[in-house]
Amino acid sequence: MLGILLIYFIGKRFYDLAEEYKENKWLYAILSVVIYYLSGIIILGAFALLDIFVFSWGFNWDSNYGINLLSIPIGLLTLWGVYTLLENQWKKTAVVIKDEINDMGGNTEE
Repeated sequence: MLGILLIYFIGKRFYDLAEEYKENKWLYAILSVVIYYLSGIIILGAFALLDIFVFSWGFNWDSNYGINLLSIPIGLLTLWGVYTLLENQWKKTAVVIKDEINDMGGNTEE
């Protein structure tokens, strides 16, 4: 149940960001969930390979509970990075519409 709530809030956050900058809302909502799971799989796969072949940390990779606990912060940190990257990129390309009709007839020296 908590996983479903986490997926909802992840998708909702990216959906709102895309809506704010007039991008494809559903694409970024679904993409955020995919990025969350793929980052966990890729990073934990790399940790597993390092554990098995290089460092011998002795982590129990058969424990699903431990793997799930490790994947949550990895996925959230990756999403935070993607979110800030998208937000900064869209802020740079956003078009600001200035309402010049209210400024007509005013003081031109300002």
